[in-house]
Amino acid sequence: MNVVIINHSDTAGGAAVVSLRLVHALRQEGVDARMLVVDRQGIDVYAQPMGDALNNKKNFLLERLGIYLHNGFDRSTLFQVDTCTHGVDASQHPWVREADVVVLAWVNQGTLSLKGIERIHKLGKPIVWVMHDMWNATGVCHHAYDCRKYQHTCQACPLLGTKGRDLSTRTQRRKAALYSRVPIHFVAVSHWLEDTCRHSSLMARSQVSVIPNAFPVADFDYHRLPCDGYLDLPAGRSVVIMGARRLDEGVKGFDQLIASTQHIASHKPALASRLHLLLYGGIAREELLGQLALPYTYVGTVASRDMLSQLYRHSDIVLSTSLYETLPGTLIEGQASGCIPVTYGKGGQADIVNHLKSGYIAAYKSPHSLAQGLEWAADQPVSREALHREVERKFAAQAVARQYIDLFERLLHGRQQELHSSTI
Repeated sequence: MNVVIINHSDTAGGAAVVSLRLVHALRQEGVDARMLVVDRQGIDVYAQPMGDALNNKKNFLLERLGIYLHNGFDRSTLFQVDTCTHGVDASQHPWVREADVVVLAWVNQGTLSLKGIERIHKLGKPIVWVMHDMWNATGVCHHAYDCRKYQHTCQACPLLGTKGRDLSTRTQRRKAALYSRVPIHFVAVSHWLEDTCRHSSLMARSQVSVIPNAFPVADFDYHRLPCDGYLDLPAGRSVVIMGARRLDEGVKGFDQLIASTQHIASHKPALASRLHLLLYGGIAREELLGQLALPYTYVGTVASRDMLSQLYRHSDIVLSTSLYETLPGTLIEGQASGCIPVTYGKGGQADIVNHLKSGYIAAYKSPHSLAQGLEWAADQPVSREALHREVERKFAAQAVARQYIDLFERLLHGRQQELHSSTI
């Protein structure tokens, strides 16, 4: 079986990482899988560029300009929305023409256009579209937050700052036209995202399967390491690790972390004396760290997988205060390393955490409930190996690859039956 995955980049962003990981997982299962990108930054031989640099840049800028002209020239939300108006004609690439199945991943920002996707369909190949956020189900946004217009008609988009029928309305209609003409099988990486699709006016009738992202479970050792002066972490305390690409990005809920620590310090002094925060990732406003009411160690951005594994192995609890997450990778990483997850539940967290068994799902936007979750986790006689095995069962690359192969085989069998029926 020959499969090509199309994504914006090979290394930049979560979708890139998990898509390239899927390529290798499929190859280990005997599938000739490859990846095409417009922003190639790595050296993996199975991920190659498509288009040419000049035209790719042109497509990117034209799409951004179109959004910029419709959002009141607001740079702050320029990359929170996408329209899929410009992109490479991937239907002309030999890897696409040779493929049995074409898999689309994150294809915005000048990667593919909706018209280009229809051209791929005209080659007669099954198309699978892996959703890493809500974009397929909305007008233009990747995360709708508290907006529910995507369930009916997108208009007066909060991220565009417009009134009435706007760019979100037109893009929603363009997507609807594509979905009506092209039989796309969508894959949601969490059950929460699948449920979002069911409530979307665009996707209520779409074919949607749930297959999680593949995870390199074997790269994460679950054996706890003693602090012994490592990063000046104190011995005898429960270390709570939390990380993000940028900790103070709004959706990551750093204000929730601050409020939770302040609640613990004020109302649970005994618990406060037992906890120590370990934070990693970028932060634009370092002064926010001073508002934390618990002792902490901040290590900045972590570029090495080995160092990340070391951080988790020195930790006991993995915390996510994110307000929205499709399938939060830090929780999977932490649990694979033997840490108990504590998190909000607005997203795919329930696919990872079995509440009050393998972790704690706090009441949404409640720092008080987060504090209760941390207290619960600190008191658990946890088996780090059991937490690791649960992640292995759900997210190991081999298991995920097999789910995709089963899907591909079903789609190819259905395609063969259609061709057979048309010749009778």
